[in-house]
Amino acid sequence: MTNKKKVLIVLAILAVILLAFIGGQAYAKYVSEVRGEGIAEVATWSFKVNGQEEQVESINLASTCNNETLVDNKIAPGTSGSFNIIVDATGSEVGINYNITFTEEENKPQNLKFEYNDIEYNSIKDLEDDLSGTINANDENKIKTLNVKWKWDYETGSNPEEISSNDLIDTEDAKTIQNYTFDVIVTGTQVEPQA
Repeated sequence: MTNKKKVLIVLAILAVILLAFIGGQAYAKYVSEVRGEGIAEVATWSFKVNGQEEQVESINLASTCNNETLVDNKIAPGTSGSFNIIVDATGSEVGINYNITFTEEENKPQNLKFEYNDIEYNSIKDLEDDLSGTINANDENKIKTLNVKWKWDYETGSNPEEISSNDLIDTEDAKTIQNYTFDVIVTGTQVEPQA
């Protein structure tokens, strides 16, 4: 036998072994592939304060009272009023924790008081914890109207000495304060879903 024939025989034997190996593997197990598709809809987010999504209009205390004895809509002892902070999660498919903070409070008249849910506060900053809350994803009403009242009593105190002392404080405030200002920041954060 020639070398050429020997090589051909060896190649034929190797080809048979290789085919037997590959064929054995192909028939050794069943393999199926089933394909599917993953879908997850993303919940809608909607959060507005006083009808705005980015910036709330200024709250002007003088514009919240109706007193014809004042000049140029300025506040003074004997005035009072209220303003609303409206938190709106209509259209949101997730719960929202809303947090209200007051910053940059400057030049507050000392006897000016605030009231929320029949509780009186000496500073607007003191209201923050009581104003903040949650609108749940499944709440029927997703609008919260927070009514904050303010008042600067004409006379402050329970006896003549206190009234006299507070009159002096009011007079000094009127001489030194031009504008009472504060910033309102309302933050909405998604409620963390529970397992």
